[in-house]
Amino acid sequence: MTLFFKTISRKSLFSVGSQSANFTWKMPSPVKFSTSVVASSGSGTKPIFSPHDALQTDSLLTEEEVTIRDVARDYARNELMPRILMANRNEVFDREIFREMGKLGFLGCTVGYNVEPTSSVTYGLLAREIEYVDSAYRSAFSVQSSLVMYPINEFGSDEIKKKYLDKLRSGELVGCFGLTEPNHGSDPGGMESRALLDGDSYILNGTKTWITNSPIADVIIVWAKDVSGGDIKGFVMEKGFKGLSCPKIQGKFSLRASDTGMIVMEDVRVPKSHVLNVKGLKGPFSCLTQARFGISWGVLGAAEFCFSQALEYTQNRKQFGRPLAQTQIIQKKLADMVTEINLGLIACNHVGRLKDQGKLTPEMISILKRNSCTKALDVARNARDMLGANGVSDEYHIIRHSCNIEAVNTYEGTSDIHALIIGRAVTGLAAF
Repeated sequence: MTLFFKTISRKSLFSVGSQSANFTWKMPSPVKFSTSVVASSGSGTKPIFSPHDALQTDSLLTEEEVTIRDVARDYARNELMPRILMANRNEVFDREIFREMGKLGFLGCTVGYNVEPTSSVTYGLLAREIEYVDSAYRSAFSVQSSLVMYPINEFGSDEIKKKYLDKLRSGELVGCFGLTEPNHGSDPGGMESRALLDGDSYILNGTKTWITNSPIADVIIVWAKDVSGGDIKGFVMEKGFKGLSCPKIQGKFSLRASDTGMIVMEDVRVPKSHVLNVKGLKGPFSCLTQARFGISWGVLGAAEFCFSQALEYTQNRKQFGRPLAQTQIIQKKLADMVTEINLGLIACNHVGRLKDQGKLTPEMISILKRNSCTKALDVARNARDMLGANGVSDEYHIIRHSCNIEAVNTYEGTSDIHALIIGRAVTGLAAF
């Protein structure tokens, strides 16, 4: 492996996996991901259809991407899955997960600071495998990678990069990203957070809300308006700055295994050296483009779990003398699921290649994010229905995924906002 895990031996890639929890989650028996897509016959080879790789998307991956994907799959299903049931019930997040992901080389994998970056598709595959377990874990991963490490690497000074990036990559430090405010969600340009230049520093005041990782963050990136000119600027703060607090938001019914909170700034003094070198909404939007790309992959991982669980359940559950899967309505729902998941994965892969070729446009990301989230939500809701009353039990995991996707469909641009972004590009007319 020449890229990714550059300074990590292959042995260490799996070292976290040896520390298994006492409880071992058992994969539904029919869920098998075969690397073989052909069968031998007298006249050569014959393609085999697999419901878990219906359009042979694995064939679009490089050998290195498959290897890294398999490392992520092993980690997510053996290390994260045993924790998620109680973490979700009790609304807790294990900070050690950051160190584990850092040890495996997941964090900031596309950020080429002191390491060679991976492909964008690799980043998407990691998001997909992590969110197969839970959206909260993928949110933690993507915020650290796309919303914290990316802007520091892209817009930060050499001093800031040296100070934070390696420790963020290892998981020693945890970061968060503050853009959304209590009165400004879909319209970040109306933000009320203000920054006043005072000598060699800025004084920040304002409140951010619904911020993933903020209660446990060591590095806090916020976006505020410079009162001298009205430009939106990015500021890098640290836990412990006077006047800075990050209270946790309690009582969520979605992303319960994520530490989500607020960022409250009361005359917080930030050195000028901690200001990112970018002005306007270009800064936060460029970060969101990276994160939305990962979301587009990740949410399909959640959909894949729901599909697999529904398939296993309906194959084994008998009503009226036959398996539920042997009924037309169930087969129609399963066919819809496998179709939308695989078409979504093909689109994500294609856009990932365009991204690495420098051919990406923001509208492509809006198409991906909107499509993946709405289709995954449909998959989760239908899977919940197919399990009947068991579908609302967290031990079957689908209701947790369904609730999570409600939030994922909302954050970093709602479905309707992305529709307006696409509509503006199509018509040349802004409707918002």
